[in-house]
Amino acid sequence: MTDGSAGETGKRALNRVRVAVLFGGQSDEHDVALRSAQTVIGALDPTKYDVVPIGITREGRWVSGGDPLGRLIARSPMFAVGAGEGQQASVADGGQELPPAALPSVLGSGVDVVFPVLHGPRGEDGTVQGLLELAGLPYVGAGVLGSAVAMDKAMTKTILAQAGLPQAPWRLIHRKEWEADPDSITAWVEQSFGFPCFTKPANMGSSVGIAKAHNAAELAEAMDLASHFDRRIVVEQGVNARELEISVLGNDEPIASVAGEIVPSNEFYDYAAKYVDDRSELIIPANLSPDTMGFVQELAIDAFRALDLAGMARVDLFLERGTDRIYVNEVNTIPGFTSISMYPRLWEASGVPLPELVDRLIGLALERYDERSRT
Repeated sequence: MTDGSAGETGKRALNRVRVAVLFGGQSDEHDVALRSAQTVIGALDPTKYDVVPIGITREGRWVSGGDPLGRLIARSPMFAVGAGEGQQASVADGGQELPPAALPSVLGSGVDVVFPVLHGPRGEDGTVQGLLELAGLPYVGAGVLGSAVAMDKAMTKTILAQAGLPQAPWRLIHRKEWEADPDSITAWVEQSFGFPCFTKPANMGSSVGIAKAHNAAELAEAMDLASHFDRRIVVEQGVNARELEISVLGNDEPIASVAGEIVPSNEFYDYAAKYVDDRSELIIPANLSPDTMGFVQELAIDAFRALDLAGMARVDLFLERGTDRIYVNEVNTIPGFTSISMYPRLWEASGVPLPELVDRLIGLALERYDERSRT
């Protein structure tokens, strides 16, 4: 560590850490990010941290001062009275909206570290991370490369395959390919995968735009849905499997939580099953043999390292019924932090309560920044 970095770390130890929490964003996961931000801000110990809330509207404007979270919540249908987590918020002091060009002045007010709570494109995909790199600010989570790669399902699968990690069969299809010749793509899917299969926008999360197709007609509908959200669409062979999730924490020496299992209320774990109803069952820890538990934890850490991630990630896996084959499905670099989200719940079950978890994440961000400062 350089003398300058050591000095900065010493200053942080003497004063409360000033944490800018970024939330909202322009993706279709805007509302989920608001819920996650509520949880993160509520978990930050006020004796240790000064919180600077900064919102991003759906239109990409930055909201600072006053109560940015309340301002954005007031616009969100997910937070209507009676919509579960959170009531309609007062926005008497909702702050001011600024264009993106004003960000340096927003973040330049003595911020020590940034905690992005942004899900999906233009937040989780390396764009905001690049902005923070240019601003010279430490931030929680993966860097530009890891964020960009892990956000894109096709690139994630390509790199995980190169690393030798098992995956279900899949294919990337471009929107123009589909629009030009849907019949030949449908025939290829029928011959190569069969039904059911899944279609997914390559760059979305929270199961937005994902559909399960049981036949050719449903495949056409599913492809059109995915095409609405991205020009690149991943088609995967359906697997009759148990759905497992593991939380990973760390930088160069990551650790894995116990695995949890999701028993979705719908046919698969779609957006409604995740955030609208509360009928999905979360089994923590999953009922696995010690050997299987250890193996899936190793796979999760291997995926984290292969994608050059940092801070946190949630790794989703399949355990195929009948064969016990295990497949890595997806990796999420800014997992949900809502009250029902698996990432914090898995760590709580592993002995790391939420306040300690956010402490560790901020510590890892500062550690990574100091390490990068050596270069």
